[in-house]
Amino acid sequence: MMDDIIFKIAFQLAQEAYKADEVPVGAVIFKTGTHEIVAQARNRTEETHSPLAHAELLAIDEACRRLGQKRLVGYSLFVTLEPCAMCAGAIAWARLDNLFFGAYDPKSGAVEQGASVFVHPQTHHKPHIQGGIEAERCGNLLSDFFQKKRSRQNQSTIG
Repeated sequence: MMDDIIFKIAFQLAQEAYKADEVPVGAVIFKTGTHEIVAQARNRTEETHSPLAHAELLAIDEACRRLGQKRLVGYSLFVTLEPCAMCAGAIAWARLDNLFFGAYDPKSGAVEQGASVFVHPQTHHKPHIQGGIEAERCGNLLSDFFQKKRSRQNQSTIG
């Protein structure tokens, strides 16, 4: 099971993303069993001008580089938002043991919503999945972010 420290770090990363005007998502990769953190990241798509700079992908890349391996067997991921199809695919390719996530994403999620990547027989690996961890708290941060973003957009079109 994922512990509170992992969640707190991921949520802090999501808050950092929020402050940087990025979609507030944070991700932490840790050793299954010991909870030793090997990588952490937040969304950086605006900063890097890359649609690939999702928190999950950045954390997976950092963990693989740090460990010197292309697979993350024996490791787990916690992310504050249900992964999209791109990130779910990367999770499968990385062979992560467990996927824990916070808020459900009915619009772009692809784990328990939409594409449901892990139910397809073409998916080579399916991690153990537990969603909805601190879902309300994670969801409120995202809702607040998008509400403020829409408000700023409306103000700029009025003025």
